[in-house]
Amino acid sequence: MTPASSTAVRRPFCAIDFGTSNSAIALSHAGARLSLVELEPGQRTMPTAVFYGVEGLARHEAPHLLYGRRALAAYVEGHEGRLMRSMKSILGSTLADQSTEVGAGHSVRYLDVVSSYLRHLKAMAEREAGDAIEHAVLGRPVYFVDGDAVRDAQAQAALEAAARSVGFSELSFQYEPIAAALDYEQGAEREELVLVADIGGGTSDFSLVRVGPLRRGRLDRRDDILANHGVHVAGTDFDRHVELASILPLCGYRGRGPSRPGQAPREVPSRVYFDLATWHLINTVYTAPRVAELRRMREFYGEPAQYRRLMTVVEEHLGHALIGLAESAKIAVAEGGESRIDLSRLETGLHARLDQAQAVQALDADLTRIAQAALHTLQLAGVSPGDVAVVYFTGGSTGFRPLTERIAAALPQARAIHGDRNASVAQGLGVHAQSLFG
Repeated sequence: MTPASSTAVRRPFCAIDFGTSNSAIALSHAGARLSLVELEPGQRTMPTAVFYGVEGLARHEAPHLLYGRRALAAYVEGHEGRLMRSMKSILGSTLADQSTEVGAGHSVRYLDVVSSYLRHLKAMAEREAGDAIEHAVLGRPVYFVDGDAVRDAQAQAALEAAARSVGFSELSFQYEPIAAALDYEQGAEREELVLVADIGGGTSDFSLVRVGPLRRGRLDRRDDILANHGVHVAGTDFDRHVELASILPLCGYRGRGPSRPGQAPREVPSRVYFDLATWHLINTVYTAPRVAELRRMREFYGEPAQYRRLMTVVEEHLGHALIGLAESAKIAVAEGGESRIDLSRLETGLHARLDQAQAVQALDADLTRIAQAALHTLQLAGVSPGDVAVVYFTGGSTGFRPLTERIAAALPQARAIHGDRNASVAQGLGVHAQSLFG
């Protein structure tokens, strides 16, 4: 995609991967090679999250803003305020210009949330560069809004307006799958078809892209995207299924009630377990009405220990900790081992186990759906699996080996290559920025 101006500059420039779940920045300054900005101590990527803290504020005082992991921590710890995530999803919707309450009588416009986050990213890049940054490339999905070209254009315009409002005067956009392909293309020796598998926390996206050494110098690569497809199944779904399969049964999930004469024991109500395994719903379980409801349910449980553990989770606000344990167990299993999950915070000596066979069984439907999405992408392009030279994996969830093996098995003749799970898109955007501003 073309920039507003192609004037070469000597001042620093950056490329921003403004992701739904995580973000990263590639930076070039003082003639140095592209590098990823340290957005948090020791971290080159940061959760796309803003927390508007209003605890103890008067109406005339502005909310205190936290970003990234600090924002998530404030939410998990129960501080008064509002956590904003998946900000990218409001672009192109009617919500962009609307306001939302953040607590204590304060409200904020949704698009201003995006601007605030971009301003923070820009500040981190300028701190590392030691200079102001006005030139930037921003990544964008192939479609912000499926099947609606007008709203899709509005989405990019809204993101551009937010970026310009924080001081980026020279802007260009590049498609995220092209960026990942550019990262791979730096080492490509011939023209070939690459299936980019970008699998993060919320979605599994596939793009079939034509790459090659003769194409590297082209600024407009839209014609090289032969097809794009995705499903809203990814890492957070994996964590939920792992928790439901391995941890929450010890707290009564799919447990049975007490035996009564002439009646088969009934399964205990499951809603609380699905809420505890869904990140953004966990805090709803801690509200006074929900806690009161659960306290009245003791007689629903045939195993008193299961009910006791559930109430420990609820009363001590351990829901997010359990999701963290499920994610850690998933990662351990993905690396080829078995995970022993320490649940001593629920009960002394309590633990659960997860091995690869259990994980694959719990996730089988999701893995199958994702692999089918990969093949459907090829069908959309009229291409057979044998025509694809490379499957290029990026996104945080591609660290889960059973997933990448399932996709690779669907394209047995393609080479499976793993990029940087968290930074391939940012690095590819940086390559594009070099061609524009370098």
